[in-house]
Amino acid sequence: MSIKSEYENYIKRQNILLSKPLSHFWSNQEERYVKPFQIYGNLYYVGDSWVCVHIVDTGDGLLMFDAGNCGAEAMLVHAIWELGFNPADVKWLILSHGHVDHFGAARFFRRMFGTQIYLGEPDARMFREEPHLSMIQESGNCMDTLVPIDKVIHDQEVLQFGNIEVLFYLVPGHTKGCISCFFDVTDGMDKRRVGYYGGFGFNTLQKEYLIEIGDTSYEMRNLYLKSLERMKNMNVDIFMGNHTANVDLLNKRQEMLSGSEHNPFIDKKAWKKYLSDKQNELLELIAKTN
Repeated sequence: MSIKSEYENYIKRQNILLSKPLSHFWSNQEERYVKPFQIYGNLYYVGDSWVCVHIVDTGDGLLMFDAGNCGAEAMLVHAIWELGFNPADVKWLILSHGHVDHFGAARFFRRMFGTQIYLGEPDARMFREEPHLSMIQESGNCMDTLVPIDKVIHDQEVLQFGNIEVLFYLVPGHTKGCISCFFDVTDGMDKRRVGYYGGFGFNTLQKEYLIEIGDTSYEMRNLYLKSLERMKNMNVDIFMGNHTANVDLLNKRQEMLSGSEHNPFIDKKAWKKYLSDKQNELLELIAKTN
């Protein structure tokens, strides 16, 4: 094969990838860069305009929640530097669930900085036994692979990261191993409770998907409803989003930049309202498709 024909085949493969329905999520990713910012105290935002990534300064290293979309390594490292932190200080990475749009930079951080990777036990099992389910959103890089998991998370487990104690729950629904967690952040003498729910999407609750994975009774929908019911009454001051739309993050950031003395991320009603809304949306989906 000639050099020219190899190049032409390369361009054809690119065009095939770009024709995929979700290709806009991983092409031209720099257009989604968001200048990183402090949400409250030792909690910071370093994600893009679509997929959320947060870091917490634990006093003994950085704790990161999710690792961005596939191909997001450079933007994530830059965002952490721009905040004044060192990416090499990211000691721990908690993955909300096992989909590729949330563990994009995980392998890079593990290999480059020795970051320890945490994932809900059922999704760690999915990585081993059904890896194709983790890649339901296409990746633009054929070299993207699953990341080794250093620690699996179990239901109602409490783990310590520096001076941050995190309480975990498994909330099956979006995936079997989706996690929810709760911890405190501080600003001087003030303290706020953060709540994180690891995945709200209904794309894995569609009939075609459930039938393909063997859930012909659509039990995952019922598990999702139970997870939302279990979590919605938790005491949460700061609702930490999984995707920016969950918490209207971009508009809240603009409100902060406007000079408002009110911190829009501190909202004791937001958590329960959003989880209740998702319950209602899911009930509507079930009613329409059953």
